[in-house]
Parts: sequence; structure tokens; C-alpha cells
Amino acid sequence: MPETQTTVLIVGAGPTGLTLAVDLARRDIGVRIIDKSPRFPRSSRAKGPNPRSLEVLEDLGVVERVLAAGSAPLPMRKYRSGEVIAQTDPFAAARPAPDAPYDRPWLIAQWRLEEILRARLAEYGVRVELGAELVGLAQDDDSVTASLAGGGEIGARYAVGCDGGHSAVRKLLGVPFEGRTDEAQAMVCGDVEAQGPERGVWHQWFDEDGGVMLCPIPGTRSGWWFQAAPETDADGRHVPPSLESFQRLFAKHTRLPGRRLSRATLLSAYRVNERLADRYRVGRVFLAGDAAHVHAIAGGLGMNTGIQDAYNLGWKLARTATGRAAPELLDTYQEERLPIAARTLDITSERLRATLEAIKEPGGGLDSAVTPQTYGLGDGYRWSSLAPSGATARLLAGDRAPDAPCADAATGTPRRLFEAFAGPHFTLLGFGRGTAPALREAAAAHAGELRAHGVDAGDAGGLADTGGHARSAYGIGPDQDVLVLIRPDNHVGLIAPGGDHRAVAAYLKGAALERA
Repeated sequence: MPETQTTVLIVGAGPTGLTLAVDLARRDIGVRIIDKSPRFPRSSRAKGPNPRSLEVLEDLGVVERVLAAGSAPLPMRKYRSGEVIAQTDPFAAARPAPDAPYDRPWLIAQWRLEEILRARLAEYGVRVELGAELVGLAQDDDSVTASLAGGGEIGARYAVGCDGGHSAVRKLLGVPFEGRTDEAQAMVCGDVEAQGPERGVWHQWFDEDGGVMLCPIPGTRSGWWFQAAPETDADGRHVPPSLESFQRLFAKHTRLPGRRLSRATLLSAYRVNERLADRYRVGRVFLAGDAAHVHAIAGGLGMNTGIQDAYNLGWKLARTATGRAAPELLDTYQEERLPIAARTLDITSERLRATLEAIKEPGGGLDSAVTPQTYGLGDGYRWSSLAPSGATARLLAGDRAPDAPCADAATGTPRRLFEAFAGPHFTLLGFGRGTAPALREAAAAHAGELRAHGVDAGDAGGLADTGGHARSAYGIGPDQDVLVLIRPDNHVGLIAPGGDHRAVAAYLKGAALERA
């Protein structure tokens, strides 16, 4: 018998593992999260959440802290032979929209994002357990047993590997991780202190034989992300990253003194690595984030895909673990998220190719990696077994549920749809007066599991679509009565006629969300 028991054991305390832990903890699910590192890392690494991940972080109650700790993306200043030749802002024309409040990704050091998530997790009484290295994994029909280096075991009903591209969980499960590593496409990275460069821009020096990029790290006085094509030695081998190598690369491409760089830390060498696990579940054990997929760096989708994996898995684990859903619900995690990862591999590969072509020409830069596809707002699950037929003029079941500014029908107080969705529950929107009986029936039948909100439905506790933004976002005409069921991860589960309350009950049972 393992020394300690929990409902869900999470291995790996990066953004993916922390997102999952917070989501489970707020649902009152017993969770432990372990990491083999002896201390919390100070690596900047991923540059921040994209718009869809910001929506996830809003639902988890931390987006304001993230926005305050980071900064908006900076204009990109491009150089050739040390001279400024262009400056672009790929987000200059972006504006928040009624249905999408976050119009751009956000710059924040990964260690700072992790700090914020750990603080949120601590509010639920859960803390990361450091120095706990997984070395063994066994499971039966009812539980998982994790063996730790140095002795000790942890028992759990479920386990999730969020432990990165070299995942011990994936290796112990024997899950193939197929793909490719491009040794020719390499980069050296690190956090540096630098004096001199203006901190209001992302500097990109590209020459025909390489380049250097410096992006200021928000929340620091003189910290920068350093990225460069590596030096090669006399035999053509890549020189390992070091302060001295960084200084030589900086001097070569910027034509500025290399001594302006100091204190290079968190050094790493990166090669383009594109791999995808062939399955995300083995019995009671799941894979998420880099443990399940690794991508080319272009577009910044690696960490974001992991955060969104966790958001998809959390509510499904919680409902299954508490007996409110049949075990088959857990099969939909792989069904929905593996195709997203495969698509993301294609996007990042194409964005890398476009960027490598762009920087061959003066004025080309990393803005070539930015497209609406990298925002994450178009990702949905229309193919899923949790997305039965149902559509409006703009949405299909499985799509991301849009936001919209509304008002409290009784008081006139402004209220967004995302505020109605926030929390670990299903949300039923009823557009039009004809939905009022169905809303009442659903709310009574699924009390505690579902929150029902009429939109211009004539109920005092409902919402008023004062600007017409909600109907517009959902593709519902002014005279239509329509029910829209929103899943806990803020995707559309069901679209049904306004009087069809039975469709809601049938969805919750037939889609394996609720035990018969």
C-alpha cells in the first residue's frame, strides 16, 4: 500500500501541470503535484500566453495578475549589418472585440507565470512538492502507484504526466513519441543582463550568416531574453552556450561591444524538435503538454497548447472522479486534444519555414511567425463525440464559446458572458423569451451542476443583450429562440431549439457526462 493517497497525481510543475492542478483544486478534487527539480526554476523560456490561454487564465482567476506582471508585445526592430532598417508592430491594428477580449499574446517570463499559478494553487491549500523524481509507475483497474527516487510511493486514482519533452511518465508507459529532430536548425538561448539597448523594442539583428535577438524581460530592470544562431568551431560543430560565446555573437551581429552583455544564466541549446505521442492515455494515466507533443518554437504555441490541454482534461477528470460522469468521458480528452496538437505541429512548422525565408531578406523578422492561427481562438472540437449536431449562423457544437458584453436584466449593471461562464460548471444560455421554461427546467434538474441564464428572456435574473453583441457573436437572429449549452471549458456543447429542454438532459446523459 502506498504511503500516501490522492485523487489525481500530477507529475511536473510547469504551466501545464499548474493549470491542471488549479483547475482540479477549485473543483475540490484531491490533487498532489510533484516535480523532480530541487528548487523552482527561474527560466524565462516561453514568452507568454496567447489570447486563448489568457481566457483560460481569466477563468482560473489569475489573468489580472498575469497582465500586471507582464507587458504587451513590443515592436520589432530589425537590423542588417548593425544598422536599423525596419521596425514593425505585428499587433498595431489589433483591437479587443466584443466576442474576444484579448487581442494579442502577453509577454511574461515563464517563471513569473508559474509563480502566479503556484500562488493561486496555494489559495486552495495545495503546494508543489519539489525534489520528488518519478522512477516507477504501476496501475490496476482502480489506482495508480508512483514510485519515487530514494524510496516512497504515492497512490492515486489517476495520474497525469506534465513533465516535459523528456517525460518520465511517457517513457514508463512505453508510449511512442514519433517525429523528427532537425539538427541543422539550432539556436542557443539564455537570460542575460544587458546595458545599452532600448527596452521598448524587441531587437533582431539578422545577417546572412546568423543573427542575434534580444527581447526585454518584463518586470526586470536589465534582464533580456537572448537567442542566436550558435557559433561553430573549426570542425563545424556547434559551440555550447556560454557568456563568452554570447558576447562574441552579440559583437559580431550588432557591431557593439560584447561586454555590454553580462550574467548569462539558464543557458540552453535548442534544435527544432517536432514529435507527437501516439496516444494520450494509458489506463488511468494521461499525458499533457510537452510530454505529449513538442513543436517548433515559431508562433509560441508549445506552452499554450499545454495550458489548453490541461483546461480540457481538468473538468473531465473531476466529473469522472466524483462519479458524476461515466469513465468514457475521459476518452474524449485524446479524441479532442490529439488532433489539435497535430494541427499545431503543422502550423509551427509552416511558421518556422516562413520566418527562415523572411530573415534572408533585409527587414525580415519574427513577425513572420505571427498569424491569427497562433492566437488559439479558432481551435474547437467539431469532430468530437461531445459535439452532436447543432448550429447557428456562426457557431457549430464544439466551437469556442464567444464572450459578449451584456447587462444584468434587473439592475443594468454591465456583465460579460465570460463572467457567467466563470467557474467549474456548465452554463445554459437561453436566447429569447421562448427559452424561459427550458431554462427553469434545466436549472431545477441539474442544480449545482449547471447555471442557466436567459438572454433577453424576460427573467429578472437574466441578461440583457443591450448592444446586440451576444446574438451577433452566437449567430442568433433577433426573433429566434435558441438554447446554447456551454461546457466547463467554455466550448459549445449543444445548440438546440429554445423550447427543447429535453435536449439538454439528453446531452448530459447521452454524451457520457452524467451517469444514468
